[in-house]
Amino acid sequence: MATTRLPQSPSPDGPRGLAARVRLGRIFQPVATEFVLIAAVSLFLAVFGWVMVLSATSAGSGESPFDTAFKQGLFAAVGIPLMFVLSRFPVVFWKRMAWPIIIAAVAFQMLIFTPLGIHQDGNTNWVDLKFVQAQPSEFLKLATALWLGFILERKQALLNRWTHFAIPLVPVVVLVLASVLGGEDLGTAMIIMMVVLGALYFAGVKLRILIVPVLLAVAGIVALSIIKPDRIDRITAFLDPTCGVDNPRCYQQEHGLWALANGGFFGVGLGNSTEKYGWLPAKANDFIFAIVGEELGLLGCVVVLLLFGILTFAVISMIRRTEDMFIRIVSGGIIVWITGQALVNIAVVLRLAPALGVPLPFLSQGGTSLLSVLIACGVLLSFARTLPVRGAASGAAKRARASRTPVQRLD
Repeated sequence: MATTRLPQSPSPDGPRGLAARVRLGRIFQPVATEFVLIAAVSLFLAVFGWVMVLSATSAGSGESPFDTAFKQGLFAAVGIPLMFVLSRFPVVFWKRMAWPIIIAAVAFQMLIFTPLGIHQDGNTNWVDLKFVQAQPSEFLKLATALWLGFILERKQALLNRWTHFAIPLVPVVVLVLASVLGGEDLGTAMIIMMVVLGALYFAGVKLRILIVPVLLAVAGIVALSIIKPDRIDRITAFLDPTCGVDNPRCYQQEHGLWALANGGFFGVGLGNSTEKYGWLPAKANDFIFAIVGEELGLLGCVVVLLLFGILTFAVISMIRRTEDMFIRIVSGGIIVWITGQALVNIAVVLRLAPALGVPLPFLSQGGTSLLSVLIACGVLLSFARTLPVRGAASGAAKRARASRTPVQRLD
């Protein structure tokens, strides 16, 4: 009994048809679940943030109620497509650009010390570029995360001895923090320090080594809070349970709580806030969450928190699945920045923390903040494209078995 293969007739498609299918497959190839979650949450939060900015600023005086929303919409219209363009960049691009990006970000930040710097509310953290105003420190957060990923990946074998990876990490981080603190922006400096600690943690640095930078960060925050009377007033007002609307330091936080209480469970309806009519000066930026709570109620607030939770889950899942240390470190730093800053902002609105002046990512008014977060999500999407698609391997195996040439027996 012999076994042989029968000659196969040539396929009508031929090799060219197969090549065409391969090219189309590369374009429309499936992506990982993490990619879908990050993209969907980013899009929803960006659009939802624009709607809330429009609602919060519709009660403004002295200018068209659509001016602020129009400007915010322009940044969203630029940032969302840019996010998907950056998602096509390979990981090696971000590794090669780590140094140029951190240098450019620091140079941009230094513009606050020039005549272009804008001094407002005791801080100098904005620059006037004539055609637009920008906050350079927002881009420093992403630049720091990318640079830390590049440095810590290269020093992975030396992470157990801080004396080895401290150079150039410590000098560059100190320079970044000094450039921000030079503009009296302690809130942003704290967020950048969170990015640094998050990157060190996801790099696998032992907790006993992390104790030193954590203690130094706490000591620095305390010292910087003591030496400036304005910060002392904010802290004492926060610690005083009797502080009410008669104290300017507690005015906004007290009205923020009233807005949340007025919203109840379902809210008073989109656009129907009363606190935005002159009671909350920072209604569209630092206290946008209070407007969300008043108009959409506890239900709206929970949805916002769930969306940030889904974003965090997707990034953590990506960190666990990838084998690339650079992706782990940068992704960890970015998600600590976005989620950590969101929790800090919400804590201020709930009067669980003193006023720090940090915006709510995606939602707060501010084109620079929105653009930097969308760019960061573009980096995360770029990383998510490297993940294997769940079930793709088993599907490929089934297709391979189905396409095998049949074997016939001749008796």
